[in-house]
Amino acid sequence: MHDIVIRGGTIVDGTGGPSYTGDLAVDGGKIVQVGGKAGPGKREIAAGGQIVTPGWVDVHTHYDGQATWDPVLAPSSWHGVTTILMGNCGVGFAPVRKRDHDCLIDLMEGVEDIPGIALAEGLKWDWESFPDYLDALERRTRAIDVATQLPHHPLRVYVMGDRAVRRENATPEDIAEMGRLAEQAIRAGAFGFTTSRTVQHKTTSGNLVPGYNAEETELLGIGRAIARTNRGTFGMASDFDDEEEEFDWITRMTKETGRPFWFLLTDRNSDPGRWRRIMDGVRKARVQGAHVTAQVAGRPVGIILGLTTSLTPFAARPSFAALKDLPVAERLARLRDPSLRAKILAEDTAEALLDIMPPLQRPIAARFDRQFVLGDPPDYEPEYSRSIEAMAAKTNLSPEEFCYDYLIGGDGGRMLFYPITNYVHGDHGVVREMIADPATLLGLGDGGAHCGLICDSSLPTYMLTHWARDRSRGPKFDLEFVVKRLTSETADYFGFKDRGRLAPGMKADINVIDHHALRIHHPEMRYDLPAGGKRLVQRADGYTATIVSGVPVFESGEDTGARPGRLVRA
Repeated sequence: MHDIVIRGGTIVDGTGGPSYTGDLAVDGGKIVQVGGKAGPGKREIAAGGQIVTPGWVDVHTHYDGQATWDPVLAPSSWHGVTTILMGNCGVGFAPVRKRDHDCLIDLMEGVEDIPGIALAEGLKWDWESFPDYLDALERRTRAIDVATQLPHHPLRVYVMGDRAVRRENATPEDIAEMGRLAEQAIRAGAFGFTTSRTVQHKTTSGNLVPGYNAEETELLGIGRAIARTNRGTFGMASDFDDEEEEFDWITRMTKETGRPFWFLLTDRNSDPGRWRRIMDGVRKARVQGAHVTAQVAGRPVGIILGLTTSLTPFAARPSFAALKDLPVAERLARLRDPSLRAKILAEDTAEALLDIMPPLQRPIAARFDRQFVLGDPPDYEPEYSRSIEAMAAKTNLSPEEFCYDYLIGGDGGRMLFYPITNYVHGDHGVVREMIADPATLLGLGDGGAHCGLICDSSLPTYMLTHWARDRSRGPKFDLEFVVKRLTSETADYFGFKDRGRLAPGMKADINVIDHHALRIHHPEMRYDLPAGGKRLVQRADGYTATIVSGVPVFESGEDTGARPGRLVRA
């Protein structure tokens, strides 16, 4: 008798091969049979008419702090993710000296919009070195598995102190020490190293991150140290301001070290041809023998605008901003006052925007043709007719007036979608090209980050609903392709050798999904981080069961209370 038998489901095994109907059996946390007719199980799950997949392996998250206090790691775990990889974008919390605790919190808050007050309250700092941090993660049990990479900015601050914060060049001694600690981290179980070279990543005070302008000698020194372990990847966020120069050092790095190199890629409104040029650079580097991959998103990266989120189209108007600290119900009541409405709508925001919004976000106050009613279920490929501008045109209201009235309607939970990247042409054509490209890796869900602005941790569910079932504005993808992108491809790239496929001997991380009923809900704001910190979350219907190491952790969307999740070391 098996521990668990999943009966009669459509097995989508994660390899990209054709799906088929059969049973799946689990014993001792491992898959022992896939397909055919299995014997009896102590627990049986009827999966007729449903799909059975590996658990999702999400390789771009920022739960670095949350994983030290939260056993559930939602919203990612609500969406079938069974393994998360943290330490992205060069930010994290180890290694660290006690005097630099606030510095690393400031970095994480500035780069990833995770409330500093929540991090200050939640982090226990029972570590200093990176191996200590891994040990601290290992002491805690949770619903799903976690793994991490070594982030550059804490490493640089640990070795160089204030010189790192001032972005001074590293000395040969600094580089040698960073290399030693990087090798130590990889040998202790880190899955790689990440850095950031984008002006979009700044501290809360507006300063560029410590590793922004790190020289090639520093990055190559760290890369050589990682290479001594013969494992681990090298990841980066970069603006590619000088595309040729950036690819030159990346190519030299990967050819010398032999380690895989990945970077984040989206398109840009200001330069629609950029992403194609960069993908051409990836292919050229590969021809030269470099192992380079672009990590891409499965939908536009967009800001959620609402009365409870960090930004609205009216955030820079003084009379609106004056209410930001009021409880939602009181703020809503005040905003519904006709005299205050008139005052806010009459205020000019042009100059104020320059001070409070990064360049990518400044159009929010004026581009009502790019602000879309999100809806429930949310529409992330909206047509122009769903824009505030188009909807206002059907009334006697200006776009500003229509937007204001829409946001203060209902219970104050209405939200708009403002795509920042990956929506240059007003559809998902470019996103589809990126996903389909064999030189890309699916990621950028950013679970645990951008708590007041973005909620993309629902990406795995979106891949199955939008791309494999519902898309109407262009071609879809086969279900088998989507599942492979979410499982074996991400697992293989980073070296998770025991998961990502449904096959005998593999770890029993499994999703049972009613694909017809699968549905993403409208985002909602919760105040459940430590110290009452806020975060956007998004629920889903249709996950019959999510199983980790042979133990159901969610059934019909409900937490079972089981905590089989562990730290995974490379």
